[in-house]
Amino acid sequence: MEKLFKLKARGTDTRTEIIAGLTTFMTMAYVLAVQPFAICGGAQSITDVNGVEITRTAIMVSCALISGLITLLMAFYTNFPFALSTGMGSNFLLGALIQSQQLSFGAAMAITLISGIVFVLLTVFGLRDLMVRMMPKNIKIAISASIGFFIAYLGFKNSGIAAFEGGVAMGDITNPAVLLAIFGLLLMIALNALNVKGAILISIIVTTVIGIPVGVTSLPAAVVSVPKFSDLGNVMFNLDFAGAFSGGNIAAVTSALILVFICFFGDFFSTLGTVLGVASRAGMLDENGNLPGIERPFLVDAIGTCVGALTGNTTITTYVESTSGVEAGGRTGLTAVTTGLMFLLTVFLAPLFVIIPDAATGPALIYVGFLMIKGFADIDFSDYAECIGPCVMLMFTTFTGSIAGGIGAGIIVDVLVKLLKGKAKQIHPAMYVLCVLMVVYYIYG
Repeated sequence: MEKLFKLKARGTDTRTEIIAGLTTFMTMAYVLAVQPFAICGGAQSITDVNGVEITRTAIMVSCALISGLITLLMAFYTNFPFALSTGMGSNFLLGALIQSQQLSFGAAMAITLISGIVFVLLTVFGLRDLMVRMMPKNIKIAISASIGFFIAYLGFKNSGIAAFEGGVAMGDITNPAVLLAIFGLLLMIALNALNVKGAILISIIVTTVIGIPVGVTSLPAAVVSVPKFSDLGNVMFNLDFAGAFSGGNIAAVTSALILVFICFFGDFFSTLGTVLGVASRAGMLDENGNLPGIERPFLVDAIGTCVGALTGNTTITTYVESTSGVEAGGRTGLTAVTTGLMFLLTVFLAPLFVIIPDAATGPALIYVGFLMIKGFADIDFSDYAECIGPCVMLMFTTFTGSIAGGIGAGIIVDVLVKLLKGKAKQIHPAMYVLCVLMVVYYIYG
């Protein structure tokens, strides 16, 4: 382990890394329930416009397999504690089009594959790395803090501690699930205050167990189940390029290209923010806010999207929940190895792992969000040109619930204000191009 992952050099050990990997998995496990819902809706299976039946089981098994394998690739190729799975956003967008018969499942996968190929090309030619380095330090700091607010928002929303429909309000604290989530959050805070190792994981397990007698955690009918691998035949290597571009008419081609653009740009900024945010919490960034070797996780992310599309998964991306593992002490690829193996195990132990309720994972996201926003103190609030962009980014990310949208808004405002303040020389030329692309993203995304 020491030879593979250089544990001592990063101030960690095998036990800590395994606990961190389990923690990351526990906070990510929800994807195995959400992804099938995003593609199939509430039904156990759907038939797309081409007459192909897509089952929730197939989507779940494929998601678990690819999440595990790509996370293992991240572990061994980069030695970073990052975990990957299907990203939230493009899955619901493409899923809605599939369910409404506007797009075949194969067409959705073709669009995803094209966006993945764009990722690979940008990474191989070094352009993604350039896009990271061209950003000023204040924006990089803001990205981490903004993601902190975003995942805290997800925690409040998923756990029910806060209600967001029709406005923002306190959740129903008479609901046992909400009370359990509040207990889980307090337990997590208390354990961390006492410097208990693995506090986040312990809290998730304890909250899940307590949820059994109060009716929040539902016990599965069986702990082990063998998935129906025959169902995977309809989702794997199902690529419908003709359906994606509808025979070549201009309107259809334009629509498909817009979808490719949305998938690419949304995933790019989500991955960018996540990699920098998680690396910041792990203390891996240099004095300029850059991550040495960042091209490696970028390449794994890009390959993941391509492999994911070939196997029936929407865009594969690096998950912000990796931060929970970092906060539990994860610093190397061994953390990702643990997470990846857990995903592979869920192919057979799915009934056991899907019982983890939002009341258990929600508090973990809230607590990690709190830890991530501390970097915002490094913003120079005495300089309006330096602080307004980051503030806009943070607020847009929080109140629109969109990482890509929030980062885009912050970048546009940062460039605009610096231009008006006569600081044009501080702006990298590529930032202007990025602003134009973000405006297009807002119009069509």
